[in-house]
Amino acid sequence: MKKIVVISLGGSLVVPGDIDVLFLKKFKAFIYKNLKKWRFIIVVGGGRTNSRYNKAAKSFGVKDPDSFDWIGIYTTWLNAQLVRTLFLDNAESYILANPYKKIKFTKPILLAGGHVPGSSTDLSAAVLAKTHKAHELINLSDIKYVYDKDPSKYRSAKPLKKLSWKDYRKIIGSKWTPRLNSPFDPTAAKYCQKNKLKVVVAAGRDSKNLQNILNGKKLKGTVIE
Repeated sequence: MKKIVVISLGGSLVVPGDIDVLFLKKFKAFIYKNLKKWRFIIVVGGGRTNSRYNKAAKSFGVKDPDSFDWIGIYTTWLNAQLVRTLFLDNAESYILANPYKKIKFTKPILLAGGHVPGSSTDLSAAVLAKTHKAHELINLSDIKYVYDKDPSKYRSAKPLKKLSWKDYRKIIGSKWTPRLNSPFDPTAAKYCQKNKLKVVVAAGRDSKNLQNILNGKKLKGTVIE
């Protein structure tokens, strides 16, 4: 029986500005290369689409955090549907919106998006990893590592290759806000710590490194457990 890998695919990879068609084609090639050995659950983030819609809502005077979160959730479904079209008949025909729903998917690939306000797609990915007893939970975005502090603000920020959930949560804090910019969101981190899940945080555009992660070889990224 094939083992399951859950990938939290950051929206910053799918829609960094315009839709990154070249990246998506390369991502498709990577997934197809590994279908003989693995099954994949891919949870897709909102990316720049989410940012644009949230910005517009803010200009309308919207202040309710849940309203911003719902906008983000719908954009994840849109992006997940786009990614699903990459795989045609190899993927389930629907986008899973509720990660807590017990399902038995039969296709090699299942696409999912956000669920409810209060977290990002990272939580959906973590719940799916626990529910389906995934062999690996990989968080892909446009960063290579988790840092001890925000590298966009501090030049002295150092990459961390291995972290406990306790130490990771000290770095990012515990408060969730819509469009929070963190490697793995606080709500999801709390869930992973409680359920003793391991997450690999890595750069999504390095397909060679992704292959190393799947093969259990030396990787570039941060392991949190």
